[in-house]
Amino acid sequence: MTQTPLDYTAAGVDYSKIDPLKILAQKAAAATAGNLHARGVSEIPASRGESAYVMDVGGVLIASITECLGTKALVADAVRPISGKTHYDSIAQDTIAMAVNDLITVGATPLSIHAYWSAGGSEWFADETRMTDLVTGWQRACDVCHVSWGGGETPALAGVVEAGRIDLAASSVGIIPSRDRLTLGDKLGVGDAIVLLASSGIHANGVSLARKLVERLPEGYATKIADGRSYGEALLDPTTLYVPVTEALFAAGIVPHYSANVTGHGWRKIMRHAKELTYRFHTLPDVPPVLSFIQQHAAIDDREAYGSLNMGAGFAFFVAAEQADEVVRIAHEQGVAAWNAGVVESGPKQVVIEPLQLTFAADELHLRA
Repeated sequence: MTQTPLDYTAAGVDYSKIDPLKILAQKAAAATAGNLHARGVSEIPASRGESAYVMDVGGVLIASITECLGTKALVADAVRPISGKTHYDSIAQDTIAMAVNDLITVGATPLSIHAYWSAGGSEWFADETRMTDLVTGWQRACDVCHVSWGGGETPALAGVVEAGRIDLAASSVGIIPSRDRLTLGDKLGVGDAIVLLASSGIHANGVSLARKLVERLPEGYATKIADGRSYGEALLDPTTLYVPVTEALFAAGIVPHYSANVTGHGWRKIMRHAKELTYRFHTLPDVPPVLSFIQQHAAIDDREAYGSLNMGAGFAFFVAAEQADEVVRIAHEQGVAAWNAGVVESGPKQVVIEPLQLTFAADELHLRA
């Protein structure tokens, strides 16, 4: 029997309703920039609408970001009876990755992380194994990124957060040593190569769709996928931390012309910058088995899959063509697969994925005011 496609909107996430709020907020936020002047601080206007905000504080460039995990904690809770593990060490890394992988897109070196762990009641914190895993995973991810865990907030919000649940978020601050390190797209242009970095799986975007799919699986999260693991455990592979790669690039004297963290909106996120350019891909990364499984069993086509999920590409660098192979080599040295996958061309703002004969037009992404 043919399955009805299960798209992202059916899973409860409709960006056509969410994105207008983002744009409205961006306009209001931009109007507050003048408040910095009384402090002797100024913003970097080009960072508005990017993945992290940048300020000039007495000649020192500071970047900041706040991000949340989303609904992946619900998967961890559901899979625990199957695997016997809490998986909170993994989703701690997911939460930190959501913040630092955005921060590095502007050329920043992350310095600190603050935690926001909001539970549905004090009893959530009484599970010693779960709490130990969360703390251990959080510290380990900080160590991988060489950042300091500065502190955080652990409210018990009964009536706001559902009982037995937790909402995880992180904020991060970083430094950009010089304006030459800013990667806000001013140098992005025709002829640049697009290097894609491998994802570890679903990361922390598209999880609402992945959870909705469970309703169609007779064995639920215990369903086996192509690599022999359960669907639930594969969903909980932690998000790749890309900080070691960007730091290695900077150490080698390579500064990308632009970077994109491929999260919500899938490959549409690659055309995030305001410039009118065409991003043409000739090579596709390997698709993790869990994402192939989602596409197959949710009965979604390539447009929906690549427009909502990372499909194996967790991060994109836009670099000078002659640097592309070196970027791939450096990424591999850091344990992250990478591909010299595409090129920036003149033309309308769009993402063209030639192997799939698929094009995303400018009007399919609405992130900027």
